[in-house]
Amino acid sequence: MSLYETDFYAWTQRQAEALKQHQWELLDLPNLLEEIAALGRRERQELRNRLGILLGHLLLWQYQPELRGNSWLATVRAQRREILTLLQENPSLKPYLQEALALAYQSGLDLAVRETSLSYTKFPESCPYTWEQTLDAEFFPN
Repeated sequence: MSLYETDFYAWTQRQAEALKQHQWELLDLPNLLEEIAALGRRERQELRNRLGILLGHLLLWQYQPELRGNSWLATVRAQRREILTLLQENPSLKPYLQEALALAYQSGLDLAVRETSLSYTKFPESCPYTWEQTLDAEFFPN
């Protein structure tokens, strides 16, 4: 069994040291390539997860106006800030934003249904907000 399989942290430290020392023969290329690819997938997943939470709270804001409060407001603000930071740190994610919004809407919809007494049929089937609206600090649906 390899170090990659038995002690992932130790494996990462050895790989980093081999890279730092230009010891190319010590690199575990197949696993290193997989981990680098996984890092990119995690950034996309992070974007979808944050968008899902944001969209769910925008739906709650729109469909349950009588329950609006500081908690929902803070969640919307925090998710927008984190998404904008993620996009700033990873500008190549911007072309993925439209697709991510569509995928994340399903998670947001699940959140809204879970948090309300409303059924799925009460909400739009697809995301009613543009990505520009979704990330706009001034936008709150009525």
